[in-house]
Amino acid sequence: MVNPRNASTAASAGEQVGDGLHLLRFTGALYCRAELSAPWGVEFPQLDGYMTLPIVLAGRCILEIGDERHVLEAGSAALITRGAPHRMLSTADAASTPLFDIPVEQLSDTYEHMRFGGGGERAQVAYAALRVDAPLTARLIAELPDVIRVDAWDDGEAGVFQAVLRLLAREAEVIEPGGEAVMTRLADVLVIQVLRWWLRHADHDANGWLAALRDPQIGHALGRMHARPEEDWSLVELARQSNMSRSAFAERFTTLVGESPMRYLAGWRLEQARSELARTTDPIATISSRVGYSSEAAFSRAFKRHHGLTPGAVRRADAAVQRHTAVRAPAQRA
Repeated sequence: MVNPRNASTAASAGEQVGDGLHLLRFTGALYCRAELSAPWGVEFPQLDGYMTLPIVLAGRCILEIGDERHVLEAGSAALITRGAPHRMLSTADAASTPLFDIPVEQLSDTYEHMRFGGGGERAQVAYAALRVDAPLTARLIAELPDVIRVDAWDDGEAGVFQAVLRLLAREAEVIEPGGEAVMTRLADVLVIQVLRWWLRHADHDANGWLAALRDPQIGHALGRMHARPEEDWSLVELARQSNMSRSAFAERFTTLVGESPMRYLAGWRLEQARSELARTTDPIATISSRVGYSSEAAFSRAFKRHHGLTPGAVRRADAAVQRHTAVRAPAQRA
């Protein structure tokens, strides 16, 4: 019989982990559906700041990353968390061709259809390269392994994962209106599913941001800070929210997270503001209020201390990057 107290604790931890994943935002640099025939091999370059997700829809292949080799059967996925260079091969001894040297049918700036190989045994692969644009990205990725491979799901997870895979395979079969939008959103869903699976099944460190997020009491406080940075949080109020004394809360939070609650809150607010500057055109005064500052001047001073640049300078730099250095498949193939 399940102990109700334990069940409640597990549910609470799961909610806080879910809160962290909910705050992730993905921007696709490349989505590819590939029809491959043996012998074949594709060499993928380093993509700093990106997660990459190959999904085998039919057939099988070998994923080679560093000194590791993984056999991926139909229905398998591998999340490469830090965009490390890797190869996908029909067999271990197959030669590989750099990704951007392979001709493709370019369906949009970020979506392409590849037919490649020697005409033998066939495989079908969907591939996504995703930039994770959110303040929690660095903390999350720092605690993930280089590769998360998923090829076996328990009964509760299999239904959702396999349903998404079937939809993805259906979209990959034919080009239809809206196909790009459907495939990109399904790829985003699969990334979240893979991360959920890892969070539930992997052995985690006793300390660290993910451990704090999973802790029923500290995770509760983190969830409040993440969701409502504009609140006038105090150490006393955060401890009360966690049903702990102020001293016990501060000590446990610092042990798990590696910094004090109020220092974490200040950093979170400024990271959230950095994200808002990049993805919105809202006035700086509006953003400063949204992350808990009553004075735009005080916000600008704190922002510059934390990021090294003023909010206006960061916004101008981001705009320049988007205009001139965005990762685009056509430019890399040219």
